[in-house]
Parts: sequence; C-alpha cells; structure tokens
Amino acid sequence: MNLEPDGSTRFSPTRRGDVPTPGAAMLTFGLDQSRAFVAASQETTVAAFEASFRQHRQFGQIMSPAVVLPALIAQTHTLRGIAGVARPPMRARFLRLASRYAEYVGWMTQEAGNDRAAMWWTDTAVDMAIAAGDVDLAAHSRVRHALIALYQEDATQTIGLAHRTQTDTKAPARIRGMAALREAQGHALAGDERRCRATLDHAEQLLDAASADGTDGMALGTTAVSAIGPMVTGWCLYDLGRPAQAAETLDQEMARLPGTARRARARFGARQALAHAAAGEIDHACALSGDVLDIAELVDSATIRYDLRRLARTLGRWQSHRMVRELQPRLTMALHAPVC
Repeated sequence: MNLEPDGSTRFSPTRRGDVPTPGAAMLTFGLDQSRAFVAASQETTVAAFEASFRQHRQFGQIMSPAVVLPALIAQTHTLRGIAGVARPPMRARFLRLASRYAEYVGWMTQEAGNDRAAMWWTDTAVDMAIAAGDVDLAAHSRVRHALIALYQEDATQTIGLAHRTQTDTKAPARIRGMAALREAQGHALAGDERRCRATLDHAEQLLDAASADGTDGMALGTTAVSAIGPMVTGWCLYDLGRPAQAAETLDQEMARLPGTARRARARFGARQALAHAAAGEIDHACALSGDVLDIAELVDSATIRYDLRRLARTLGRWQSHRMVRELQPRLTMALHAPVC
C-alpha cells in the first residue's frame, strides 16, 4: 500500500492559514458540491464524523495500519471537501475535525513505517487546524516530530522539539505535559539521569494540572493509556541502564492497562520484556515476549518492531537457553514483517 505524501493520495498540502477548497477531493469520493453543502449545514454531520473518528481510534488499537488507513484518509478528504463549501462557523468546525483525522493518519503512517509521510500528514493537519483557528495542534505536532526523532535515536532533536513545546504558554497543560515526557525520554536516551528525572517530575505536575479537564475521543495524543507518566518512567529507566527498576515499574503499569488497548500493550510490553531480559530474567522475558508477539502480529507496528529488534539482540546472548531457542523463529518473523 503506497502511503507516500504525493499526488497518489490526492491530498495536496495547503499554505499555512489557507482554507482548503473541495475540488478533486469530493469528486474522488463521489461527493459533489451540492451534496457537500447540504452535509456542511447539518450538526448531525459533525457528530457522525466525530463518532467515526473515535471508532477509528479504537480500530487503530487492535488492527494493522493497512486496515485502518484507507478509510481514515478517505474521510479526511471528505471532511476537507465539506469544509471547502461550509459557511462560518461550521467551516472552522469541519476544518478542525479534518485536522484531527489528518494528525491520526500521521500516527498510523508512522506505525506503518513511513516517517516521511508521517511528518507530511502531521504538518498538513497543522495547516488545517490553524485555518480553523486552533493553535493546539501546532504545539502537539512538535511532540509528534519529537517522537519520530526518538525512534531515530536522535536525542538532541527529541529534547529540542519537546522543550520548545513546554515553553509555549498558549499550549494546554496536557500537551506541555506530554512534551515533558518526550523530553525525559530524550534525556534518558542521552544518558542524562538528572535531567530525565527532573523533567519527569515536571511532566507529572503538568499532567496533574490537566487531569481535571479529562480527555475524550477527540483529545490529541494518547487516550489508550490513562496513566502515561509511570509508563514513560519505566521506559526511561531502561534507557538509563536500570533494567530491574524499569521492569518493576512496567510490571505494575502493564497490570493496569486494559486488554482492549492492544497497540499500547504491545508497545510497552515489548519494553517490559526487554527490561526483564536485560535484568537477566530470561524465562520471564521469553514468556512476556510471546504475549507481545501475539498482539504485534495483529497491530503490525514499525515502532514496536524497534524494541523487538533490541529484544532479539539481548536474548541472542542466551542462544543455549531453551525458551530463547523456541522464541527466536517468531521474533525473526515479526522483525521481517512487510511494511505497508
């Protein structure tokens, strides 16, 4: 499946602040301007697309990006087309909703293994959000770019992007809190424990301040993990060379994670297994790895494979161990899964 951010998607980026026009986006999906105008005037249209977005987020937790992306992209095009004929204030509402779809397309595209397209979709989402008068997504986009840098093992870029977001006083506390968590991961990657722990504390303060507002299916960033701070703490402890502490922390947090959050369970479960393996608990690490692979085969995630590669290298030091030998074929197959 070609997810390149070019003409094949039939979705061209707009200049920052422009209001997109309907054009080919509507014609591609059989929506002419008269029907779009009718849809744009209905409050129920917004509600239906919001409900659909929440469903797609649930699908994204349990399915491969290859399954989720086509419908997400199609609905992003459709919303963009409707926004192009809508009158204020409905135009801004449709543009904002289209930006949320596009931002999630960016995340799913990263999960499919295409960082270039992920950045393009994220930037396109920002353009639409700004046209709708929504500046929150611009701040969140730097957190998303920082995540891409993190998986590319670029600690300096991760820290810089995340720190810049925290200094944005217009950004909501929740987004600044998520940025602080990302910065902490960057410091952990760089081996700076003092700054990592200080930034984790700052993240906790920001997220506590935002907790009263709650989150819903339209919120930016993760909604599958309610207590993301302790999860990230466990993640950081591993990178700081404290695998036993990381394993203990992640064990506690994984027990609280709902079974329906499969993508999150595989992501943090891979890090949990990696921590146990690095701590020398090979049998337990192998048992956890089997559970992670069961889910990873379903959700098909390039970012989860990042930690699975590290897990394979760590377990590879124990080639004579029976459970490692039995697990190795499945690990090898998971690491060579086709990228969408």
